[in-house]
Amino acid sequence: MAERFEDLRAWKTARTLTNRVYALTKTKDFENDWALKDQIRRAAISVMSNIAEGFESRTRSLFVDFLGRAKASAGEVRSQLVIARDQQYLNAEEFEEVHDLADKVSRQLFNLIQHLEQSDEPGHVRELPEEYITD
Repeated sequence: MAERFEDLRAWKTARTLTNRVYALTKTKDFENDWALKDQIRRAAISVMSNIAEGFESRTRSLFVDFLGRAKASAGEVRSQLVIARDQQYLNAEEFEEVHDLADKVSRQLFNLIQHLEQSDEPGHVRELPEEYITD
């Protein structure tokens, strides 16, 4: 059982994604494109923040709603990574690594949402059983 949002696999993946986005956007290539740099960072932060905010919310339905927002932000990160790749701010390897992280957290969130919507268990939010994990 997840007792804190920090225990959730999706939040841990989102944290890794955010750290990689920050590291990649510190490069000279992103220096002059402050709009893209700011937007991709905000989107990555939003993934983490919405998972945390939803977990701390009052109801399961609010949690699911916040997870949906986090998933949408993960999609936004993926789209912005494509822009960064098209502008040659990222090489193919950097793009694939971070895009895969954004895709992974999106799949984890989808599976967690499905699990929560289908579960009849009241009370605390439980972490997904192993068979729902997307690596």
